[in-house]
Amino acid sequence: MPSSLNLAGVFADAIAEHLTIIRQFQAQQDVFERAAILITDALLNGNKVLWCGNGGSAADAQHLAAELVGRFRRERPALASIALTTDTSILTAIANDYGYDWIFERQVDALCRPGDVVIAISTSGNSANVCAALRRARELKARTVAMTGRNGSRLAALADICLQVPATDAARIQECHILCGHILCEWVELATCISRAVAAQGDAQ
Repeated sequence: MPSSLNLAGVFADAIAEHLTIIRQFQAQQDVFERAAILITDALLNGNKVLWCGNGGSAADAQHLAAELVGRFRRERPALASIALTTDTSILTAIANDYGYDWIFERQVDALCRPGDVVIAISTSGNSANVCAALRRARELKARTVAMTGRNGSRLAALADICLQVPATDAARIQECHILCGHILCEWVELATCISRAVAAQGDAQ
């Protein structure tokens, strides 16, 4: 093993870089709140959230979809949330018959309705298939949210709201994406619970 390789610094450097990026991301709190409100309003109005992404972002998409369908921190009614990354028959059929760039767009075309929210996750912000998904979602009068990195201008241009992590390293961007996703899930869960409790109280009076 090369003596110049500083293994001892890997841990400390990663933590320091991660914390720096997270602190910089705090400046986007207003953007985050707009995204959370948009998602909450859609779910309370009977619409659904569709998630897509490639690789690690595909894992984030299905992770976050599951948090809404199941639960995050509290018991509450299930929330309509679908990851477009999980059905291998659909994914491989579309990729084989149309091309990989169509794998999310075709599903959006089938499942998305006006008022739904399509969330595209991409560290680069330039993945052709997630860009195509948002483009089609907008044509269908759905709302669009992007989670990307500093250079994700292509995806940002297609999104109603874009959360851009101030970083270019994929690992650091992904770490921030899952933190952001968890906070979104907690916000939406709490907001929908409060809204339903208020509505139930009004009906009881």
